[in-house]
Amino acid sequence: MSALAFIALAGCQSMRPPETDTETTAGTAAGLSKPIAFQVEGAPIDEPSDPETLTFTEAVRESVTTDPAVQAALARVRIALADSKQARLLPNPILNFALRFPEGGGKPVIEASLAQDLISILKIPRQSSAADNRLRQASAAAIIVVIDVVAEVQERYVSTQALEQLLPVLEQRRTLVSKAVDLANARLSAGEGTREDVAVLDTQRVNLNVEIAETTQELRDERLRLARLIGRPSGAAAWKLEPWTPPTLTNTTEAAWIDAGLRSRPEIQERSWILAALGDDLALTRLLPFDGTSAGAQAQRDPDWQVGPEVSIPIPIFDMGQARSERVTAAQIEARHELVQTKRQIIEDVRRSWESLIQTRENVRRVRQELVPLQEQRRSLADASFRAGQTDVTSLFLAEQDLRAAQAKAVELERKAAIAAIRLQRAVGGPGPSAALTITSTNEAPVPNPVK
Repeated sequence: MSALAFIALAGCQSMRPPETDTETTAGTAAGLSKPIAFQVEGAPIDEPSDPETLTFTEAVRESVTTDPAVQAALARVRIALADSKQARLLPNPILNFALRFPEGGGKPVIEASLAQDLISILKIPRQSSAADNRLRQASAAAIIVVIDVVAEVQERYVSTQALEQLLPVLEQRRTLVSKAVDLANARLSAGEGTREDVAVLDTQRVNLNVEIAETTQELRDERLRLARLIGRPSGAAAWKLEPWTPPTLTNTTEAAWIDAGLRSRPEIQERSWILAALGDDLALTRLLPFDGTSAGAQAQRDPDWQVGPEVSIPIPIFDMGQARSERVTAAQIEARHELVQTKRQIIEDVRRSWESLIQTRENVRRVRQELVPLQEQRRSLADASFRAGQTDVTSLFLAEQDLRAAQAKAVELERKAAIAAIRLQRAVGGPGPSAALTITSTNEAPVPNPVK
């Protein structure tokens, strides 16, 4: 039996831990052309050479390659790799040595024995399989961290872009409202207006001041978050951002995105490897009653040398391993349910992101192609009436203000559409797996019309 165990062990030891290549897989999932480099030493608080212009692609690359959470996840993969190597090693043999001196003198009695744990040897194939599965689980968990970092930096980037587009529109609205307030006060002084008109316009002006202050602070917050994500938390965060190029869907079926999510999401792979490792754990519980079984040789000199085999076998009377088996079985049941829950959650994530993207883009189209042109037409009519002396300038100011409000609405909707697109990519496993379903448009994001 021991000979068979050693033969099985020799075959097991010739095998190496599986090649996970987490750095390459994570880089592909993030949409990078190169693997993510593993850093042995901790990175500095601030990365050097803060760029003047930060592109969308550069922001993603900087975040993935400098984020400490990504490096910590890659380190956990190496911990699992070390465990996988350890599971393949032979247990060290045990040498017992005893020296006894007779009371009446004479030669001392020497006892020596060499024993090897047989059950540990028999466990090696299953232990190494379980360790390999947990290595694959750690690799999948590292990819989850990477695509989460990518999604976060992408959302922060497009939010910053949208806020920078929104601020000029709000400033234009404030300028128009201030002119309307001045006009209303002049008309009131001339006895042609009412205090109610002045109060209404003053209220709008104050509300706009509050909105501009909040938007300015939100923009600064987004830039500081983005600075931290690209590894420069103490930087000025004053880079110029490129116009966002929204991805265009090449496959308009929701089912295709769901299939991609179920096929590519690392969360499913992580749960599957957990379940596989628990299967190995359950198989190992069959050997639990015989833990501690060892075989070897014992030698004794009293006064002549005597050598013979020695076997130690526990008697499984009290602990048959049933409690450990029940525990692992319950853990398997839990893992199965969590796998189903993960798949359901992925389907929900894809469907919600899909619906949000489709509906928000339709609203962007309505605002850009219907509401903004109507407001421009209204402004043109108000301008013509004012020039003809049919109305006063207040109507023109209000028409201009409503036009700017429509443009601000378009910017906010484009921000929501961009975030919905990013979350849809994350729902199928990141930019890499979603590349086959999207293509980047060459058109820049629309910008607000200037005041004429």
